[in-house]
Amino acid sequence: MNNATDADSGLIARWRQWPLYGRILGALVIGVLLGLILGKRAAVFELPAKIILQLLGALAPPLILIAVTHVLMTTEIKGKTALRLGSLLILNTVVAICVGLFVANLVQPGRWSQQERPETKLDPKEKLTPAQIVVNNIPKSLLGPLGDNSNVIGVIFIAVAFGIALRQQQDRPVVREVVEAAYQALITVLHWVIDVVPIGVMSIVANIVGTKGFGIFLDLGAFIVAVLLALVLQGCWYMLRIRYFSWCRPLDVLRGMRDSLVMAFSTASSTVTMPVTYACLKDKVGVREESASLGALVGANFNNDGTALYEAMAALFAAQLMGIPLSLNEQLIVMLTSIVASVGAAGIPEAGLVTMTLVFTAVKLPLEYITLLVTVDWFLDRCRTTINVLGDVNVSCLLDGRVKQAELAESGPMAGDSVSGRL
Repeated sequence: MNNATDADSGLIARWRQWPLYGRILGALVIGVLLGLILGKRAAVFELPAKIILQLLGALAPPLILIAVTHVLMTTEIKGKTALRLGSLLILNTVVAICVGLFVANLVQPGRWSQQERPETKLDPKEKLTPAQIVVNNIPKSLLGPLGDNSNVIGVIFIAVAFGIALRQQQDRPVVREVVEAAYQALITVLHWVIDVVPIGVMSIVANIVGTKGFGIFLDLGAFIVAVLLALVLQGCWYMLRIRYFSWCRPLDVLRGMRDSLVMAFSTASSTVTMPVTYACLKDKVGVREESASLGALVGANFNNDGTALYEAMAALFAAQLMGIPLSLNEQLIVMLTSIVASVGAAGIPEAGLVTMTLVFTAVKLPLEYITLLVTVDWFLDRCRTTINVLGDVNVSCLLDGRVKQAELAESGPMAGDSVSGRL
């Protein structure tokens, strides 16, 4: 019995010796090959992919609840920090939309496409107004959001309320010990699930490649290239901000976040990637727990820059297909509604297609044009999700400041005061 246990432990140890991004990339290659070989029969992989993603997604709500509560209990979060978080989120989203509109106006992908007006129409029930988005994210019950990983904003509301309430009880050792034990237990379970993530990635890719293929890429090639160009420019914005406004170095950040970024591309879900993003920021990049929590767990739900960029570009693409240029005022409306829609988009695959109806409706574009994008969204969704996660990383690094916390501690309180004043 012991020999079997030792063998299992040895296999797990050898499996974990490979970096997670390496295991995921290997799974991507195997998944593509299986999809090409099996074709439509690759649909059999849909079940294991759903199981593994649901397991990982199930950890996101409790991790947000415990981590945010822990931060609020143990960290002195001043009004300046909350104000800075909000300003960073708004700035990144506005820049992303401006980049998307700039590239769409410059490249004009709609004029290159040979696509005809689609006949399929979306279900009218999928239209969402800003008021509905807000109401949908308000918790209907105390425990409700914990069982629904698409309503992570509701979890944040509950976590903030409990964090502030328990902060008054933090002098009682039992309260702190219970929260700390719950946090460590979640991290342990997270590592177990992460071990099987590459299997889920292989299953997802095999299913998509086998059932959907790559043919449609030729028809919408100009739009795909334009979106990718805009996402790359947004990524460059993040790296420049990290380089000049934080102690982190861009290349070190990218190396430290490889697991999270590869996983974001593979799963197309910022929600299921969120726990890995948080762990990488804290353990590999080295930002403070407060910065990692606020950026990766709180900011992630309001910082869907890639989604905002994509939805703005999709609106211009549809207008160009119709031969109707959008005026400056109409593009400003696209910008404002894209901000609201990106915040309302759940961190699950293709959720942006639903909230995109808000953007199209605002400038009176036919909703049936969104159905054109469904055919390539399985790929572009992965790209914009990667940028969403990189935006969370950017916010965490900027919140951590220009001087690393360890250096502040070594310099003493006087140095810390001078740095705070400088920032």
